Amino acid sequence: MSRKSWQLDRRSFLRGIGVICALPYLEGMSWARPARDAVRPKRMVFVYFPNGCSLPGRKDKENAKWRWFPVDPGRDYEFTQVLEPLALYREQMTLLGGLSHPKSRELLGHLAGDTWLTAGDVRGDRYQNLISVDQVAAHVMKKHTRFPSLVLSVDGGVGYKSRVSTMSFDAAGKPVPAEHRHRSIFERYFSPDGGASSADRRKSLAQGKKIVDLVLEDSKDLQKKLSEKDQQKMEEYLDSLNSVEEQVRRSEEWLNVPMKPFDASHLQLDPDPRVDPVQYVRTTYDLMALALQTDITRVMTYQCGREDGMGFGDNFPNLALGIKKGHHTISHDKVDGHWEEWGRYDRWVAEQFAYFIDRLANTEDEFGPLLDNTVVTYGSSCSTTHNARNYPTAILGGKSMGFRHGDYRVYDEETPFSNLFVTLLNGVGVPVKSFADSTGGIPDLLTEQAG
Repeated sequence: MSRKSWQLDRRSFLRGIGVICALPYLEGMSWARPARDAVRPKRMVFVYFPNGCSLPGRKDKENAKWRWFPVDPGRDYEFTQVLEPLALYREQMTLLGGLSHPKSRELLGHLAGDTWLTAGDVRGDRYQNLISVDQVAAHVMKKHTRFPSLVLSVDGGVGYKSRVSTMSFDAAGKPVPAEHRHRSIFERYFSPDGGASSADRRKSLAQGKKIVDLVLEDSKDLQKKLSEKDQQKMEEYLDSLNSVEEQVRRSEEWLNVPMKPFDASHLQLDPDPRVDPVQYVRTTYDLMALALQTDITRVMTYQCGREDGMGFGDNFPNLALGIKKGHHTISHDKVDGHWEEWGRYDRWVAEQFAYFIDRLANTEDEFGPLLDNTVVTYGSSCSTTHNARNYPTAILGGKSMGFRHGDYRVYDEETPFSNLFVTLLNGVGVPVKSFADSTGGIPDLLTEQAG
């Protein structure tokens, strides 16, 4: 089939890579459009904020504008000042109130953060967490991408019980370490050849695999001589090595697959959260948008602060807004004006999140705007004063995946938060009937799925 004279051929598209990296997807690049039977990517993102949200009582007319939730449910709800930054995406967003995890309802919000994506049981001395919903999706969707998932947080690592710094947990209920150093993230995920030739990279991967094999072999011999408690620790260690081995194998498989062209000139890879929280958070969102644009993964979590006054995020209200209190202190404060302080900070968090949604809405690949093929969950594991009920929750995007938006819905506690996960998993093509303690899905949030 002959190409129209105004269409860009592949050679002209690739010539001068320094220029083409800055180009968006253009109509003239129709050679790159997928065939009618091509499968659209389906993507899932979770963004979590700690310490609950500003929620003055319904009778508090003076502070009503600082409520995270709108006052009345339905399609005609009115935005308060807190979520106003997301007003542009009203028709691409659903707000959900009243949902929570039954096993977390008697917990303080700090503990409930551990179970936001798992619905696990962390009551008392027991810590029986479950796999998080993102990792369920990643296990199925990883066949399409270089990396199964991207796990990010403001502080990185895993933290500890009730003060986690990751939202993701593996099949054994163990925390998946989050990443937060932007330059390291960029070099690891967006420079798969490490700046070396394919031959050198393949040699390096082979060496890494041999090291893993040797350690696994020696560890299995050692395990036979250990006590029961030490054997359990060794099993956890071997599980982590198996994960490393799997990623080495995956890296080998993707070694000769070229990355999609992308522009990284706007990235500030060394932001300091102690100086400029806006740049720090937005750089994370930039990397997340870039990961979706290049299709290196289709599953992501981002925790934009730790619970209970820990980590960099607790000082963001001061650095960003001049509020001389930590985020956690604000969430407990009872002095006059505290609803405004809390609401202003919740709005600031929403503004940064809106920046991410803007990036997804205004960045296109061959299937259209990224937001149309990405469902994003934004929220926390408690409402006000760390009450692990009435989770503040917003669902955005996924129009091409069959998600239906535009209203604010309020549920009673007969509907577990896990019901939402069933619907989200089905929306990204993971055909589950249940997740954790779910009793079904969320009616009408997902219509007949688009292809």
